[in-house]
Amino acid sequence: MHAHDVDAQPGRTSSPAASGARCVWNREEPLWNRFASDSMPSGGIFDLVGKQARLAELEPELNDPALWNDPDRARTVNTEATRLRKVVDTYQRIADDVTGLEELREMAGPEDEGDLDVEEARVSGELETLYRETLFQGDHIERAAIVTIKPGAGGTESSDWAGMLLRMYRRFAERGGYKVELLDAVGNDAAPNGIDYAQMIVRGERAFGMLQAEGGVHRLVRISPFDSQNRRHTSFAAVEVMPEIDDAIEVAIDPSDVRVDVYRSSGPGGQSVNTTDSAVRVVYRGGTPDEVVVTCQDGKSQIKNREKAMTVLRSRLWEREERRRLEEQMKARGTQKAIEWGSQIRSYVLDKQYVKDHRTGEMRHDPDHVLDGDIEGLIWAGLEWQAKGAIAAPDAD
Repeated sequence: MHAHDVDAQPGRTSSPAASGARCVWNREEPLWNRFASDSMPSGGIFDLVGKQARLAELEPELNDPALWNDPDRARTVNTEATRLRKVVDTYQRIADDVTGLEELREMAGPEDEGDLDVEEARVSGELETLYRETLFQGDHIERAAIVTIKPGAGGTESSDWAGMLLRMYRRFAERGGYKVELLDAVGNDAAPNGIDYAQMIVRGERAFGMLQAEGGVHRLVRISPFDSQNRRHTSFAAVEVMPEIDDAIEVAIDPSDVRVDVYRSSGPGGQSVNTTDSAVRVVYRGGTPDEVVVTCQDGKSQIKNREKAMTVLRSRLWEREERRRLEEQMKARGTQKAIEWGSQIRSYVLDKQYVKDHRTGEMRHDPDHVLDGDIEGLIWAGLEWQAKGAIAAPDAD
């Protein structure tokens, strides 16, 4: 598809070096003021009052012996309370440190500047860490993330772009110490590094929490290497991120609604994978509007592939119900704006050397680094946007 030019628009700029802390001490503005507002004077963006109120709601439940008769519920409540208590306690400690530092700064002489600068840097770093702790939303942030990548219309171009995204997320996971299991990947003969479909599980500390805001449509603009006339092309690919839902969370699946097919793996994996019927396809309610198809061919064992496929199916059905629940809530509140599950979130414009996140305004001018997995700054900005409940329409041309 031949596309028109897309020019960069003003936004926040980040770089590999700036993909970390946002909390920079400013001598002209006390550090604490950057995290306070008239609307939430106690705790600013940390919403200390709200967190304390939620803790007060959870305490009676935690003290009820009957709670522990339901281990799953007990674990959920205890995890939430622990997370809230950590934020509240850490906030209060940092608040005391900031107050003390501001008092010392007023009394300090030139000879004390160095020591105070070190302490201010320490407090600023702790404040940034605490702030990031508040960006993780939902009950499943600790779970593994199931990431699915599908090319949009556009044939070879889009398949190649989907392959680039798959590599980007795998490189991000590698950089962050996560473990990746490639469940399924369908290549494209016309694009050596491209894919027509890929699904993987990313495991590690808060894998879903980190990746949850990456779901949406990603757009690539470049001079196509597949076009003999060197024309500018636009390609799209969809990224879907959902938590891995295991047996600990009940998802009702009627066995009569499920069909399991086995076939010979066509993907990479070694001789045994490709010469035995180890690949598994699970079809849920085939031929109906509720149909869900899950495939897994990453291992030699048909049994293990079936288990992984069923885990993905449970996760997909859970996500579907969660989506319906949110849509019903929006309708009940009389909200007219639709929930944008697949809205375009980011553009990667290679010939003009920039990457722009359309939700946050975050800009990068090193697309090669971004596509090599250096996306932590973009991810944190996306989590910040999500935590604030922002709803922004894509502003790309």
